[in-house]
Amino acid sequence: MDRMIVVGVDDSAPGEAALAWAMQRATKAGCPVTLVHTVYDTWMAEGYGYYNSVIDAEQKLLIDAQAKATALNPSVSTHTELRHGSAPRVLSEFSDEASLIVVGTDKKGRFEGELFGSVSLQVAALARCPVAIIPEMEDPTGMVRSGVVVGVDGSAESVAAVAVAAAEADRTGQELTAIYAPPTPSSRNLRFIPQQAVEDRLEEERVVLAESVAGLTTRYPDLVVHQRLERDANPARVLVAAAHEAQLLVVGSHGRGALARLMMGSVSHEVLLHIPCPTIITTVRHKK
Repeated sequence: MDRMIVVGVDDSAPGEAALAWAMQRATKAGCPVTLVHTVYDTWMAEGYGYYNSVIDAEQKLLIDAQAKATALNPSVSTHTELRHGSAPRVLSEFSDEASLIVVGTDKKGRFEGELFGSVSLQVAALARCPVAIIPEMEDPTGMVRSGVVVGVDGSAESVAAVAVAAAEADRTGQELTAIYAPPTPSSRNLRFIPQQAVEDRLEEERVVLAESVAGLTTRYPDLVVHQRLERDANPARVLVAAAHEAQLLVVGSHGRGALARLMMGSVSHEVLLHIPCPTIITTVRHKK
């Protein structure tokens, strides 16, 4: 049995989507779910007249969330936790014991979120386990999503992302598409690079892509794996486009801490600002 899935609970539409996604994931994985809600109480403490009323309301929110989880699947064990503090910090404290942290996110790209990092971005930055970020998926056309997409680049973070993506694809009976969009010289610089050197480098990139998925079909005999090498393309934009109709996108984080992971321009950050579907951000624990 997998370790618990931790879900950040609130009363938003993306929060509802995160709860539903987590329960579906827990059903397939056979693991318990912990529902976590936080009270950000920098201006509130015991002794204030309104303290108990606020806590009662927050506890009711958790009770209602647990009832919804039970209705989705009564066979999945659920547990609630009401904690004090900021949601990113509290949720990250669960990441040593959790197999996955699940949070909802809106897709409105608010100025504050893009500049300072939304709650979902901060959780992905701080957590020491994979984080699933779930947008509210509204599709009036009734599109049926399929497939798992993973970004690769040959790094240790990429290896971790492929491992998670392959396991999720096999668990859900989906095909896996590994995409590599290596950096390429500008058209101005290409004028000075021999064509043979360009072709040799391209062959090296194909090897990186092939090695990234090597052995997956041995470990998962029923898994169908596709490889895509994208030239002259922005990695985040390629992944967002490829995952537009996917069930899941998996991206590795190259950050070495909260600030590094939230730097503008990082692939994982840019993907989350334009999140196309449920997305898992994986991380590699580095020794201090």
